[in-house]
Amino acid sequence: MKKTDKRIRLGAVALAGVLLGTGAALAAGGDQNDPLVTLSYLNQTVIPQIVGQVQDGVAVKQQELEQRFTAQIEQYKQETGQGGSGSSAGYTLVTLSRGQVMTLEVGCELLLRVGAAAVSADGSPALIDLTGGGTVNSGASLTRNHLYMSTIEGRTLTAAANTVKLLVRGGYSVA
Repeated sequence: MKKTDKRIRLGAVALAGVLLGTGAALAAGGDQNDPLVTLSYLNQTVIPQIVGQVQDGVAVKQQELEQRFTAQIEQYKQETGQGGSGSSAGYTLVTLSRGQVMTLEVGCELLLRVGAAAVSADGSPALIDLTGGGTVNSGASLTRNHLYMSTIEGRTLTAAANTVKLLVRGGYSVA
């Protein structure tokens, strides 16, 4: 019986040793050298930090791209002679009196706002109606608030009312 008691005691001591070793190993996890990471720590601390770093990086890149884009626009304006205001690319209000003739250069755009005007040309089409998607032949009257473009040289407009107001972009001359 003494041998059996010794075996039981030896087994109990071994089991106690294993349990204590396992407990010590489990207790060792989570200190500063080997921290234990939880889902709440990830959601409340780590992920917001990563998102913040990404947003900061994106903001820096966005500002950098905006500066490059602005510089390219300014360079384009200087190369095309549009200056800083860009007003040369806008429309100019032109007022004609009855019988005055406006000669249009190629690429000139115009919009009849007030009065009436007729177009003259050696051939057809005289003008392209950008609003209606068609063409205007020589002798025809322009429609108010339609945008027209001269695509061939030698196109002229004759004012048919006492006061004709046009918005014009591009080259033209008035006689």
